[in-house]
Amino acid sequence: MSRIGKKPVDIPSNVKVNLDGKIVRVEGPKGKLEERMHQRMSAEVKDNQLIVSRLSDNKLDKSLHGLTRSLIQNMVIGVTEGYKKELEIHGVGMRAQLQGKKIVLQLGFSHPVNYDIPEGISVVIAKPTQIEITGIDKQSVGEVAAEIRHFYKPEPYKGKGIRYKGEYVRRKAGKTVV
Repeated sequence: MSRIGKKPVDIPSNVKVNLDGKIVRVEGPKGKLEERMHQRMSAEVKDNQLIVSRLSDNKLDKSLHGLTRSLIQNMVIGVTEGYKKELEIHGVGMRAQLQGKKIVLQLGFSHPVNYDIPEGISVVIAKPTQIEITGIDKQSVGEVAAEIRHFYKPEPYKGKGIRYKGEYVRRKAGKTVV
C-alpha cells in the first residue's frame, strides 16, 4: 500500500467535496476547483474524510494512488488557505511593475518583457524587485512563478536574475589575471 495514498484526506467543515463519477469538485471559502481522477482510481467520502483507493496492486496503480490523494489534498488546502510563491529580482536596473492584468519586467534587455497574468492568479508587486504570486490552484501558481523566473534565470557569476525568495544561487569565481 502507498503510504501517502492510504492516508485519508481530512475535509474541513467549511469545504464541500462532490464526487461525480471520476470528477472531484472541491468548494471552499476561497473558490472552487475541479480535477479528473484517473480511471483506475476511486474515491469515497466517509465522516468528513475522503479515502482514495485503487483497483489492483500493479505498478501503475501504486504510482497513481499517492498522486491522486496528493492532488485532492492540494485542492482542499487551496480552497481554504491558498498558495503563494514569492520571487526576487536581483540586478542593477532590473524591476517589475503591474499594468492592469500584465506584468512589465525591465530585465536589461533592449525591450521590456510583458507577461499576461492568467485567470485565477493574483500578483502583488510591493517593491519593484519583489513579486508575490497567489492563487488557489497549486499547479497554476507554480507554473506562473516558473514562467516568470524563466525570463532571466539567476546566473552564477554575479547572481543577477529572477529567483525564488530564499533560493541560494551558488556563485562561481570569475576570470583571474595572472
